[in-house]
Amino acid sequence: MLLEAPEADTTVVYDAVTASVQVQVEPVGRWFEAFVRRRNRTVSASFQELEDEEELEEESEDEDLQLEEHPLLRTLDPKDWKNQDHYAVLGLAHMRYKATQKQIKSAHKAMVLKHHPDKRKAAGEQIVEGDNDYFTCITKAIEVLSDPVRRRAFDSVDPTFDNTVPLKGEGAKNFFQAFSPAFDRNARWSSRKHVPKLGTMESSFEDVDHFYSFWYNFDSWREFSYLDEEEKEKAECRDERRWIDKQNRASRTQRKKEEMNRMRTLVDTAYGCDPRIKRFKEEERSRKESERRAKADAKKKEQEEKDRARQAELDAARLLKEKEEEEAKQAAQLAKKEKEIQKKAIKKERGKLRTTCKNWNYFADIEADSVKMMQEVEKLCDRLELMSLQTLNEVLSSSSQEEGKVAVEKQVQEVNAQMQREREAEVQAQQVVRGAEQASRGGGAAGKGWNEEDLQLLIKAVNLFPAGTNARWEVIANYMNLHSTTGTKRTAKDVINKAKNLQRVDPVQKDETNKKAFEKFRREHSAVPVTVDNAAPSERFEGQSGFRTRFWRWIRSGDVTAWTSEEQKLLEQALKTFPVSTSERWDKISSAVPGRTKKDCMKRYKELVEMVKAKKAAQEQLAPKIKK
Repeated sequence: MLLEAPEADTTVVYDAVTASVQVQVEPVGRWFEAFVRRRNRTVSASFQELEDEEELEEESEDEDLQLEEHPLLRTLDPKDWKNQDHYAVLGLAHMRYKATQKQIKSAHKAMVLKHHPDKRKAAGEQIVEGDNDYFTCITKAIEVLSDPVRRRAFDSVDPTFDNTVPLKGEGAKNFFQAFSPAFDRNARWSSRKHVPKLGTMESSFEDVDHFYSFWYNFDSWREFSYLDEEEKEKAECRDERRWIDKQNRASRTQRKKEEMNRMRTLVDTAYGCDPRIKRFKEEERSRKESERRAKADAKKKEQEEKDRARQAELDAARLLKEKEEEEAKQAAQLAKKEKEIQKKAIKKERGKLRTTCKNWNYFADIEADSVKMMQEVEKLCDRLELMSLQTLNEVLSSSSQEEGKVAVEKQVQEVNAQMQREREAEVQAQQVVRGAEQASRGGGAAGKGWNEEDLQLLIKAVNLFPAGTNARWEVIANYMNLHSTTGTKRTAKDVINKAKNLQRVDPVQKDETNKKAFEKFRREHSAVPVTVDNAAPSERFEGQSGFRTRFWRWIRSGDVTAWTSEEQKLLEQALKTFPVSTSERWDKISSAVPGRTKKDCMKRYKELVEMVKAKKAAQEQLAPKIKK
């Protein structure tokens, strides 16, 4: 389609276009050949261009390859080929591990054309027969460098590589000049590509952190199989080959460990000398200090706000209290004034009543009756309120003597009746309180379901199973259920409650209950003959005063917290561990029993001794009776 002409121009038709003719063309030339090659390989034109550029670069490198012949090549010992520099032998000492396989082959080809024995022999040079000729060194060099595995092993122990680590003094003075070359040298051993650089003083924290993270987790491909002292191929038998392989593995592991230590020392030294790390730490310290100060200021400000709010509340409470106190003071003063007024009025009415009755000689002609009526009038003055006194005075003032006497006597009767009702109510209240106290005590025979026999049996069981007995109150309850004649089943809780109630009974009831218990005990054991005169008295066979003393001493102590079996075991072990000769024995024993004081341990020990003595004495006294 033709383009339209601009506005200022015009379109003119000169002639008609001839019809198009189809012509067959055969593609030829290097461009068509490149197109076919790309189509067959299914690659793009840009990829093909890259390949062409690489080939051109390799050709240019081959053309520019310059060999530096080893100055002492002719003097090398073929037998010591393993210790030679293979790159220097092939003239690639200036390229070393950067040389490509193509360059290595080209260098070898050039060295063969120049140093092959046939070439030198044709030139009239004296040739050493066999493998003793120095040309063997060239052959060994190409064998090692043309094999990727063997070349990698040789590159790992490159004799020209600098393994030194900069010292801290060098890093402190010129950090980047000292450590940057060291990291660049060791970067060749990395198994991963894109090794990060040391950077500069302006490097960010993320870059520095990434750098040290990479080197602290450095993955090295360097291995030391080239330095194996023994060769398995020279072994005469399988066992010798195994032994050589074991020795080689051990030496490789040792060298690998030393290499990792060297790399770790390099990274640690650099990290310790890096001024950026010091700057980052200082910035972090400053940031934390700023945050701490900001937090402290915020906390201080918050505390000040709380203090101000609390002070405001205290001030408000103080003002409110002062206001209430002032109101209460005014009310008290007003009440005091009213009370004074009422007091004066009562005093006035009482004086008026006394004067009126005195003027009428207290409504009696006999002096004894007059004194009695005077006492009744004084009682009226003490008991009647202001309104009653005013009413009575009004009645007396407007009536005759006889009418006044009737009114006074009527008022006296009402007051006496009221006083009688108050006395009866007070007596009834005292009886109710006394009954409640007796019911709460539950002592003696008044306890519900506890008769004298049960109380005596409880006293006996308490002394028979002292504090420290395992599951003491369950044992006492079972003992009472077994020996009680009433048939009432007691639980441990019932026994504990009754024991606590016995601690609160009055002394008279204590003595009475204890006396009855001892009298029954003496009647039951009066037939037992005494065969041992000097036997230690048991708690069960003491005299009346001793028995009561022992029981009420337990009752007053309130020792309801029993010793557990675990505490008993700890006490017995402590008694064995700390003999009598131990200094501060009971302090050490109490420390070995958690939850028990020195006094508790001594008391428990005495109880155990008394219990053992009592059981022995009881057995000795009951022995003759059992024999009969």
